[in-house]
Amino acid sequence: MRKYSLLDRLVTCVDQALRAVSGASVSARPYPAEGMPETVVDERERRHVAALMRVNHAGEIAAQALYQGQALAAPQGPTREALLEAGREEADHLAWCAARIRELNSRTSLLDPFWYAGSFAIGLAAGLAGDRISLGFVAETERQVVEHLRGHLERLPHDDARTRAILEQMSADEERHGRDALLAGGVALPAAVRTAMRMTARVMTRTAYRI
Repeated sequence: MRKYSLLDRLVTCVDQALRAVSGASVSARPYPAEGMPETVVDERERRHVAALMRVNHAGEIAAQALYQGQALAAPQGPTREALLEAGREEADHLAWCAARIRELNSRTSLLDPFWYAGSFAIGLAAGLAGDRISLGFVAETERQVVEHLRGHLERLPHDDARTRAILEQMSADEERHGRDALLAGGVALPAAVRTAMRMTARVMTRTAYRI
């Protein structure tokens, strides 16, 4: 296994950041909505679904940054490789959300660079706390994300199979990431930290829905 220098890792972080915020991320897996008919034709529903997907896209921007920050702080080894692998799957989610937003003739959040920078700092702090805390942070983040996605599934128009397929695949991936983090040794975070994470996510989701 190649040993990457700190400079190599920093360059990788910058490259990933530019790809994420510029919309250059591409999916390595098939688009979950491929071949499904478009049913969101009502203008009000279209704006609503697009706003939900803008929130999810902002969340995936944050996920990219969190994993990159944690991986930068992690020593070379299984934890770092697991973080990077999960980050690659999150890049699929990012591309899928962006594609669905384009289909709905809308835009991503204007605050994407801000979401990335703030989340990278949080991820770096989590990574510096050690592998068990970092993995626990992944597990708690993904648990909250799954709750969030389930809420969005309930808010979709009942016949919007395209968006539903995307969110269901994302939810399955996120649940697996969280489970894998616990199996790898992640520990439960203090209640105060979990609450702070939830409040931070709430600010981001409410803001990204509109901006």
